[in-house]
Amino acid sequence: MSSGPPSGLLLVLVCCPLLGLAQAASSNKASDNGHPHLGDTDPERCMRHHFVETITHPIYKCNSKMVLLARCEGHCSHTSRSDPLISFSSVLKQPFKSTCSCCRPHTSKLKAVRLRCAGGTRITATYRYILACNCEECS
Repeated sequence: MSSGPPSGLLLVLVCCPLLGLAQAASSNKASDNGHPHLGDTDPERCMRHHFVETITHPIYKCNSKMVLLARCEGHCSHTSRSDPLISFSSVLKQPFKSTCSCCRPHTSKLKAVRLRCAGGTRITATYRYILACNCEECS
């Protein structure tokens, strides 16, 4: 019996090479708050997750392209806080200051993909590719 990967998985990688990139890239995940030693054992911590998306133009007849994208997802600190604000006015527009932490993109880069359309025209689609995620204050 072979100890290699299941043949179904190999077939998917041959048919869709971007899935292989997504699986290989998933080992390159961002650390929580930029500190690799904090929270690395929590599988649900804030980190970058890769996925494959097909880009198509919503109006024009263009060839679609598959691209590797990333999203930030996971848990940050479970502690949130609301402190009362002191005012010398009779109207308190915001009576509390709340503090919480959200999983957000920390660094990203602009990427572009060109779609070939009917009549030989080309249209460029742009998107932000997330390089690292961090727990940052929610707004």
